[in-house]
Amino acid sequence: MSAPTAAKTTNSESACLPAVVLLSGGMDSATTAAIAGREGFSLHALTVDYGQRHRWELAAARRLAEALNCKEHLVLKVDLAQLGGSALTDQIEVPKGRPLSLPPSSIPITYVPARNTVLLSLALAYAEVISAADIFIGVNAVDYSGYPDCRPEFLAAFEKLAALATKAGVEGCLKFRIHAPLINLSKAEIIRRGVALGVDYRLTHSCYDPDAAGRPCGQCDACRLRLKGFAEAGLKDPLVYQTAETE
Repeated sequence: MSAPTAAKTTNSESACLPAVVLLSGGMDSATTAAIAGREGFSLHALTVDYGQRHRWELAAARRLAEALNCKEHLVLKVDLAQLGGSALTDQIEVPKGRPLSLPPSSIPITYVPARNTVLLSLALAYAEVISAADIFIGVNAVDYSGYPDCRPEFLAAFEKLAALATKAGVEGCLKFRIHAPLINLSKAEIIRRGVALGVDYRLTHSCYDPDAAGRPCGQCDACRLRLKGFAEAGLKDPLVYQTAETE
């Protein structure tokens, strides 16, 4: 089976076809949605309120859904905080200043157990209901935090599962495709692509530990990868950070 990232769809093939886009409110999901829109898909955005402590991203997702002209924006609540086990859902301190060049086997405490499996499962259910064969997710395996569910192998396995575990797949009505257009891009390349597509990164939120006003901390993995990406792209991050050193 070919990797999901190899799937290409022309504008003429995708014109007016529905696609489910996982929209977290972050930079990567915003860029992914813009790419899907440019390819001609009708965007059905799905945001999952999974009990994340950095809840500012939910408001960012709503802003982005409107800015990206999504046909529909569905927000589903699945409380993974009841399970805990992650600094993003549990009362565990978010690590700051962690080296960004750790080996892939070093999975940080910000990993949410099975999160992308849950999110893609919900996206798959949504796609089957609206007869959408295409699902977009903004994962990337270059500048990322070591999460196992951001790898091409995982996406390929889930695409195979989608064909086996759905009525539409078994009956041959839909051939589900998992699109991860950012999978092999660095953060700088993602930012350049988004800017070219007109993504307004002021609307996004990436920080794992924002303050009460929603300002990003500048020191968590998500902030540091974002800032590194903007610096390497030769651009200034439009967000206002908590400390002057990261502005």
